[in-house]
Amino acid sequence: MTIISGLRDLAPRYDAILCDVWGVVHNGREHFAAACEALSRFRANGGVVVLVTNAPRPNPPVRAQLDGLGVPRSTFDDIVTSGDVTLARIADHGDAPLHHIGPARDLSLFKILHDRTGLKPALVSLDEARYVVCTGMFNDQTDAPEDYDASLAKMRARGLDLISANPDIVVHVGDRLIYCSGAIAERYEKVGGRVIQAGKPFAPIYEEALKLVAARAGRTIDPRRILAVGDGLGTDVKGACDFGLDCLFVTSGIHCDDLHANDALDPRALARLVTEAGVSPVAAISELVW
Repeated sequence: MTIISGLRDLAPRYDAILCDVWGVVHNGREHFAAACEALSRFRANGGVVVLVTNAPRPNPPVRAQLDGLGVPRSTFDDIVTSGDVTLARIADHGDAPLHHIGPARDLSLFKILHDRTGLKPALVSLDEARYVVCTGMFNDQTDAPEDYDASLAKMRARGLDLISANPDIVVHVGDRLIYCSGAIAERYEKVGGRVIQAGKPFAPIYEEALKLVAARAGRTIDPRRILAVGDGLGTDVKGACDFGLDCLFVTSGIHCDDLHANDALDPRALARLVTEAGVSPVAAISELVW
């Protein structure tokens, strides 16, 4: 693993980039202009960029969010979200009634499911549900994962599957960390519950991303010519490595507090953290720049 100063150091080796969004392109409050410029320049040189995000909503509202944060459309060619993959996992259950754990803003998931598939499973109480879909905390400003233990115990007793629409444990919103649905899924697995994951680091989201890359490029691109970019060792980097893709690790995202002292990247801390995670990114960069 090398520490690079800019994407330009790696760009000639790749024809496509699968780029994480939250922590790399924006922080939930503002977009990162330098990262957007770097991806735009990669595209201007003939490369394809597909944004790959563990956002629990399908891509239309994510596109709207990026527009609202000022992310230029020149930054990317297409988007695949954990929510997109979740739709397929819900469709596997047909019209079976489900219980939703998550904020009201994520209800767009079920409207898009109906628009795309015609399916409209009833949203019911936990006692009536055949399975559970978790898109996050009901209130991610105040809730903690342990607040859901009673519900998880009831789910386990009934043998309900949990579809987790976002494998992330936490995410930065500005300077603050908030819990994601992955934190609830992790607790459910610990009590013996069955979890069906949709996003990174699991293969289905990468399979969908590669389909979009091929469609945009007009040809199948050798995976050795595809670079993944992300800031999460357990999701972005592990997922890319497990899928056989090279990965550029952005260190100023979710692991910033562990890796940066006085705003400078600590190479020894970087080596230690990567080793502990058991992953092998090809390179690291403090923040995505050209």
